[in-house]
This record gives sequence, structure tokens and C-alpha cells, in this order.
Amino acid sequence: MSVRAVLALGGNLGDRKKNIKSAIRALKSIEGIVVIAKSPLVESHALTEGGVDETKPNYLNGVIEIETTLKPGELLDAVHQIERDNGRIRLERWGSRTLDIDIITYGNLIKAGKRLELPHPRAFQRSFVVVPWALMNPSAILPGHGKVADLAEPLKHEVWISA
Repeated sequence: MSVRAVLALGGNLGDRKKNIKSAIRALKSIEGIVVIAKSPLVESHALTEGGVDETKPNYLNGVIEIETTLKPGELLDAVHQIERDNGRIRLERWGSRTLDIDIITYGNLIKAGKRLELPHPRAFQRSFVVVPWALMNPSAILPGHGKVADLAEPLKHEVWISA
């Protein structure tokens, strides 16, 4: 049985657009994953544990919707492998990176585990997630938080569409 999931992809090191495109190609090549929709890419200032840091390279982010037969843990393993294949090294929480892929939703599943919390616990606060998601699917709902377009509205000034 397949489930629709939303993934957020982004990075601020290296060829950001190439890394995101590479990740989407890799996801398409995995048996049990079909990419249904892609958002426009947005750019934003770096968000660190200390807040927005304009001295760090800007992030490029986008959102995709997939249909998958993978279980949540299998999907998490797959996206972590794609991150590693694209040069991701996890040294610092919220540090700069070549590629980050977050599972935002997995159907309507609400789950809090050691490895994975669904929906993503901070997605509703992140302009670089909700703004491109709303552009991709204006009627989308983030379980537990409501309509994505409504979440995006007060945050849209924090990102800009990438050329």
C-alpha cells in the first residue's frame, strides 16, 4: 500500500541546485518511491541554533511530494544515504551542509520516536518549508497545524524565489 509523503530538500554549500536535483534523481531511482510534485526553489538566509545568520551562505530549499511503499524508517534510511552520497557530513546541529532532506509528513501519521518525529516538529515554523509547499500545493494540510498556505502567509517575506 502506498502513502503520500512530503520531503523538504535544501543546502547551502557547494552547487546547491545541482545537489537538490541529484537528490530528486536519486529518490526517483529507488524502488517504491514516485515523485508526484516539485515546488519552486526558494532562497533564504541561514538559520542556525542562534537564529538567522546572514554571514553564512544562503540556503536553497524546495519541497517535493512523493508516493511511497517504503515504511517511515526505510524512507529515513534512504534519505540519509542520499545525503551522504551528496557529501553531507553531520558535525554540527543546524550547521551548513551540502544537502539536507527532511521527512515533513508521511500520510497523516503522527508519531514521536527516537529516530523520527512525524509530522516534522518544526515544519510549521519554517518559511523555507511552508512557502514552497504552499506554492506547490495551495490546499495542502500539515497534520496538527492546518492549511499550509495559512502557515506560509506570515512567513513569506523570509524567503525569495530562486532564479
